Amino acid sequence: MARKIIIDTDPGIDDAMAIFFAFQAPQLEVLGLTTTFGNVSVELATQNAITLTEIAKVNVPVAKGVAVPSKIAPRPHPDFVHGADGFGNINWPAPQGKAIEKSAAQFIVDTVREYPGEVTIIALGPLGNLAKALEIDPEVANLVDEVVLMGGTAIEYGNVSPVAEANIMNDPHAADKVFTAPWQVTMIGLDVTHQVLLDNSVLDRIKQANPTEGGFLYDCAQYYIDFYSSRFDMDGCYFHDASTIAYLIDPSIFGVELGAVRVACEGIGIGQTIFAPQGMTFPEPHWTDVPMTQVCMEVDSEKLLTLFETTLS
Repeated sequence: MARKIIIDTDPGIDDAMAIFFAFQAPQLEVLGLTTTFGNVSVELATQNAITLTEIAKVNVPVAKGVAVPSKIAPRPHPDFVHGADGFGNINWPAPQGKAIEKSAAQFIVDTVREYPGEVTIIALGPLGNLAKALEIDPEVANLVDEVVLMGGTAIEYGNVSPVAEANIMNDPHAADKVFTAPWQVTMIGLDVTHQVLLDNSVLDRIKQANPTEGGFLYDCAQYYIDFYSSRFDMDGCYFHDASTIAYLIDPSIFGVELGAVRVACEGIGIGQTIFAPQGMTFPEPHWTDVPMTQVCMEVDSEKLLTLFETTLS
């Protein structure tokens, strides 16, 4: 039976990779896309999410979510990474469809209530919609199958500060709520996504096999790859958001450690995901009685990229 998922997203080039990956995977049933600010504004994220459903010819609802962080001032959108349009400035035409009337958080709550114990939430951006869903209906945490999020870092350097990853930094208060709620969270952060390099040879083969989605991803990714190669002297880009989909299809690709995660919400370490490994005790009480998060620390890069390519081809 296909696993039911909601994808919470701020598309974004790597979000597009993840969403097409999920649409093409027979193991997954995408119940809807919920949108957030992050790579772009929430208005543009919503438009981009609808565009992706139309390119893939998939009929799933898109629900617009939070526009700003819960407590801190918004940070500028990283258009130097994803382009002003979120898709690498390829000037794709506006979509025909519209978002549903329901908010993202309400859509999450209602869908989880409809399928108790069956829905996994895949979070690819800042975590405001998940935090809001917990506010609307705290019980929902006990009814979600799993939350798999792309964000954070346990021991790898951050990408927006020495210790913070962008999705968590964008709304640290929301992230801390998500990590401390009583649902199963799996964190796929920079510890593993920085171990996987996606290059044009893979994207080119997908484009040959699947010209519609593959062609779109190839065109978008050129801007993204240019950013990475100019900044890190690498021939390709890191494999961030789509790693969550690979984890759902084949968790054996990843090596996981358990621990409590808290998020620093102020000061020099704002946005840091602070990982306290299971079994270790500390005099500070911040990690006491916090649920165990599954933190991905190892990945079989070759297996991951092969799964992505075969699924999209």
